[in-house]
Amino acid sequence: MRDRARRRGKPRSGPRVHTPAQALFRRLFLINGLVFTVGTLALAVSPATVSSPVLLTEVPILIVGLAIILTANALLLRTSLAPLGALATLMQRVDLLRTGDRLTDSGNGDLTHLIDTFNAMLDRLEAERSASSAHALAAQEGERQRIARELHDEIGQSLTVVLLGLKSAVDRAPDDLREELQAVQETVRGSLDEVGQVARRLRPGVLEDLGLQSALSALSSDFSRLSGVPVTRRADPDLPHLSAEAELVLYRIAQESLTNVTRHARATRVTLSLTAGAGDLTLSITDDGRGGVLHEGAGIRGMRERALLIGARLTIDAPPGGGTEVRLVIPHTAKRS
Repeated sequence: MRDRARRRGKPRSGPRVHTPAQALFRRLFLINGLVFTVGTLALAVSPATVSSPVLLTEVPILIVGLAIILTANALLLRTSLAPLGALATLMQRVDLLRTGDRLTDSGNGDLTHLIDTFNAMLDRLEAERSASSAHALAAQEGERQRIARELHDEIGQSLTVVLLGLKSAVDRAPDDLREELQAVQETVRGSLDEVGQVARRLRPGVLEDLGLQSALSALSSDFSRLSGVPVTRRADPDLPHLSAEAELVLYRIAQESLTNVTRHARATRVTLSLTAGAGDLTLSITDDGRGGVLHEGAGIRGMRERALLIGARLTIDAPPGGGTEVRLVIPHTAKRS
């Protein structure tokens, strides 16, 4: 008990750690002390004198001396505090969905610890954001697969049974009812096709069965058929093998990009390219519609979150000729070993 009370009563011994605020205070105190010391020594060794009361001829000398001291103090303080301005600018523009934005100019030694701590905090936040996004997107993909499976197995089969029953009814119906039953039959057939399309969008089975190239080709064909906008698809013949996660990210970003073209771009043509470079793979979706992004909604932020999962870099630009280009650069680390 006495040992515990003694530990509570006395602070722990050890080396004293100076906080950034204490280090900055010490530096400012030394700068001001140095400036005023130099000014005092200059006044002491100079032939200038000050009378009491002050003479009018001595006022300019005092003003010049004060101006020199204030100017020197301002320049030294501005140099010492310049990294704080850069740090504040970084705090205002930082976005966890755009990684790698760090402050590299550490300035003087007293602010190095503060800047390094802020950069380390950004590293931790980006890692935590990426991990939480991975869990959320994995749960989302699982829910997509469950809904797609239910659409195919439950609703799709039910509509198929209804379609077969209508076919039998049409064959046995009198002439005055046959036309109406055929119209209902076509409506059910159209609903069955729509259910199949929704299920395919929710779960890209062609990606698992036939691979990325076939999945992108089917995606482009479905987009052109539904929107009426032709898609020019370009792909290198020898593409590197990617992990299943990277292929899914690439497919989902292409899917969201084409969806945005349908909703917002008012484009007349779209180009989808997949090219291999030196150590990376680049997906590009370009349209000739309205250029630029006025506001990044949930779709674009979801694309950025998916890109972070595999360490890819996503950029959305407006080319000089008009339109919008979505570019995803996948590094070689996402390749399948």
